[in-house]
Amino acid sequence: MNMRTLCRCTVLLAVLCQLSACGSSAQGSGLVTVTSGAHAKTYDTLVVGFAQIGAESEWRSANTRSIQDTARSLGVELKFSDAQQEQENQIKAIRSFIAQRVDGIGISPVVENGWDEVFAEAKAAGIPLILLDRHASVPPDLFSAFIGSDFVQEGERACKEVARLLNNQGNIVVLEGTDGSAPTIDRLSGFQQCLKQHSGLHIIAQQSGEFIRARGKEVMKSFLREHGTAINALF
Repeated sequence: MNMRTLCRCTVLLAVLCQLSACGSSAQGSGLVTVTSGAHAKTYDTLVVGFAQIGAESEWRSANTRSIQDTARSLGVELKFSDAQQEQENQIKAIRSFIAQRVDGIGISPVVENGWDEVFAEAKAAGIPLILLDRHASVPPDLFSAFIGSDFVQEGERACKEVARLLNNQGNIVVLEGTDGSAPTIDRLSGFQQCLKQHSGLHIIAQQSGEFIRARGKEVMKSFLREHGTAINALF
């Protein structure tokens, strides 16, 4: 799924997708009616809140631009919040969206844990919540859908490729992302599980670069200073 399709799904699902059976109908006037059980609501302008992580990378900046462009193209009113890498800011944004009675909320959670209370508040308000790109460790009934990758499988595939390139022998350094984030946790889990099948491969150092290029460069320089030519691969 390309970025534009991904973000188009995010904006639409944030309003229309619910765990309970639901239906929608587009009318000639441009209005959209969304029904869930015995309840129905007709929307003139759909209003969606999105709590973005920040702008830690070019990927994230492109992700933001695509979400904003897609909202404009669909005629959706987008209330956008940049959390600047802070979970507290994302929680505040969600509560603000709830107070404004938006029709749906999208979020890329900066870290995996600590969302139960505010997600429950969105559910209690009857506002569907969509996770984009990153998982949150919450009961499945607290969000309506997840759009993103299988990070465990990404780690497994990376390990298999390293094993192929190194012919199953060598030392690996691991440049991790944000501590506590779903991609960091799951990719490393998949990588380590795969390593159990390759006894000649060894992780000799690992450290977070926080998904920020400048920080990643600093960490890699420290790896090179400490281990030098002993490093055979970087994950």
